[in-house]
Amino acid sequence: MKRTAFSISLGSVAVLSAAGLALFSQTSKPQPLTLPLECPGGYCALLQGAPQTSGMRSGLVRLKPGESIGEHTTGKNEESLVVLRGQGEARIEGHAALGFTAPALVYVPTASRHNVVNTGTELLEYVYVVAPAIAP
Repeated sequence: MKRTAFSISLGSVAVLSAAGLALFSQTSKPQPLTLPLECPGGYCALLQGAPQTSGMRSGLVRLKPGESIGEHTTGKNEESLVVLRGQGEARIEGHAALGFTAPALVYVPTASRHNVVNTGTELLEYVYVVAPAIAP
C-alpha cells in the first residue's frame, strides 16, 4: 500500500476562500451557495466551516490506484463519503475493512481512526462531508 500525503492547492483555496468571503462578509448567518467540483490536484476544500456553514466542512479527494488519504480521526465529528468514481476500502479502527464501488456512500462514526485506500485500477474520487455530531 502506497501512502501519499496531499497538499491543498493554494490557488484553489484562495479562489474558494475569496468566493466564500465575498458571499459571507456581509452576514454571519450561513447562506446557500453552489461550488463547481473542480480540483486540479488530489485534494481541495469545498465547505470550510464558519462563517460559511454552521460547522460542516467538505472537500473533494482524488486518489490514484494504491494511494491512501492517510490515517486520521473524526474526533467529535461524523463523516460521510460520497463516492463518485472508482473503488476502495474504508478502514475504520475496530471494524473489518469496508469495500465500496461507486456510486456509494460511506459513513464514519464519531471518534473513529480511519483511512481510505484506492484498491481499484482507476482513479478513486469522492466528496467527504464532516459535521459536528449532535448528542442524542
